[in-house]
This record gives sequence, structure tokens and C-alpha cells, in this order.
Amino acid sequence: MSKIQIPVSVLNLAPIRKGQGAKEAIDAMVDLAQATEKMGYKRYWVAEHHNTPTLVSSATSILIKHILEHTEHIRVGSGGIMLPNHSPLVVAEQFGTMATIYPNRLDLGLGRAPGTDMMTASALRRSQNDSVYTFPKDVKDLLAYFGPEELQGYIKAYPGVGTNLPIYILGSSTDSAVLAAKLGLPYVFASHFAPRYMDEAISIYRNQFQPSEYLDSPYMIVCLNVIAAESDEEAKFESTTMQQFFLNVVRGSRTLLSPPIENMDHIWSQPEKEMATSMSNVTLLGSKHSIREQLTSFQEKYNVDEIMAVSYIYNPDKQKRSYELLKEVVDGN
Repeated sequence: MSKIQIPVSVLNLAPIRKGQGAKEAIDAMVDLAQATEKMGYKRYWVAEHHNTPTLVSSATSILIKHILEHTEHIRVGSGGIMLPNHSPLVVAEQFGTMATIYPNRLDLGLGRAPGTDMMTASALRRSQNDSVYTFPKDVKDLLAYFGPEELQGYIKAYPGVGTNLPIYILGSSTDSAVLAAKLGLPYVFASHFAPRYMDEAISIYRNQFQPSEYLDSPYMIVCLNVIAAESDEEAKFESTTMQQFFLNVVRGSRTLLSPPIENMDHIWSQPEKEMATSMSNVTLLGSKHSIREQLTSFQEKYNVDEIMAVSYIYNPDKQKRSYELLKEVVDGN
């Protein structure tokens, strides 16, 4: 079978499964990193969320360090570090230190949202001002901190100077596409939960891209959901875990990642179904054959440079199998 020539990577929000606690979620995160590394995945990124009892991805840089310690060659990074919550200098010092310990294995994905509600964002206390608006300057500061010493001012990140850590702009809107294009940086779109502006953002990024010292031409990564199984029927059943996850988001409830169920219509209303489905409608779902058809169709339309897959599957072995099937599809097996 022909290959779909595209690198594949993993994004993990590090959810806690029903019946488990935070330690088991962190162990599962590492276990999945080790498994996908063996499969040949390019990178493994961890998100940042706060005041969310269903996820353990609040101290993102610590989790990244933990994954780096327990893997050998897969690139590990942030999907992303939410800059309104952090001083760029502190981020540069933390990631500069990790880049020094684990050279050529670290990525820094940057987001402009706080990754939480506004009350929690205020408690994170980076600034009393709305630091969302300083995002472009903060990104430029980080590029400088990781660059050559002679181009920096008095304040420098030690370690960090000269590490040239790869920076990626994350986004779910067209604003981030404009910024990534202007700075000549790779762009990662969050279609796994906010697909509404995907087409427009991809188009803006490519059309407005300005070559830089970091990139000669646009590099477009799309995050999407993948639920792959031995059959379409099994995948559809397993996908109810993902549907419950998004229902959780719609309701603002705090239910842990739940086992699949036979019928979602027993638990959600029609408006809830529509809202949850709109968040997750960029999903590759089904058997290997179906995934191949869907991914081929996606690439014929968008021709992105890399796919980053999120798989909300309750059973860890079935989650690994889903990633295995996706990798087999892109490898032509």
C-alpha cells in the first residue's frame, strides 16, 4: 500500500481515568510516550491546564522533564506553555536547562491563552495586567534568550543562551496564524478541540508567511483526534469516551475520563450533542482502512506538514493500538 508521507506526533493532555488518581495518570503518560517512541512517532507534547481536577498537566515543564528521563530519542515538548502565566525569562531558564541536559530533543510550543478560567489565571499571578496582549513581545524575548549571546541585552537565560531551542506558535484562531507567519515560525493549529477557524488559519499562515532564520517556508502542524480500532464499530464504541470528555467541557463538569458506553443519547441533550460534536468534528475515526481514507482525504485538501494526534481512549492498551494503527497507515503497512 502507498504511504501517506507525513510525520505523526502525539499530544497528551494527561487525563485521569475513572478509578485512578494523579500518579496513575502520570505513569500512563510516560508509558504512552515510551510506546509511541518505539512506534516511530516524531514528537510527544504535553499540554498546560490549571485548576482542572480531571487532568494532571499543570506543571508542564516538570512533566516534560519526567518524560525525557524515561525515553531515549523521541522529541518532547509543550503543547503548549501558556505564556500569560509565565515570565519569558523563567521559561527560558527552565527549557534552557532541559535543552542542556537533553540536547536536540526538546520543543517549546507557546500559547497565548491562560489554559484555565480567569479567576485561576489571576491566581497564577504573573501580572495584574492582561498579559495575553504581550504575547508577540514575549515570543520575541524567548527567541532572543535562546539565541546568540552577542545579540542579547543585559538579562540572559543561563542555561539557555545559544541553545537555539525550536519554538512553535500554537493557536485556535487566525490571530496566532498571523503572528506565526510574521515571525517565520512553525504553526500548530488546535483542531482537536477548536476546529472552527482551521481552514482560514492555515490559509492565512501560508499566504502571509515570511521566511526567517528559523524557517525557509511554512511548516504547518494540525492537532486532531484519532480513534482507530480493528473495526469501524469498535472505534465508534471507543469514541464515546471522547464524546463524554467533550460533554464534560460543555457542561463544565469534573468527571474523570470515562469508559465507553453503548448510547450517548442517554446522557446528552441535543444542544449538548451539537456543541460537543462541533468541538470534535476534526477526528479520524474507524478501522485502519477508514483512517487511511480519511487521512488521505484530509491531506488532499490541506497537505499539512505534520499530524499531531490526540486519542481519548479509556483502555490504555486500546489507546496504544490506536496510535499503532495510525502509524501503520502513514507507513503504508
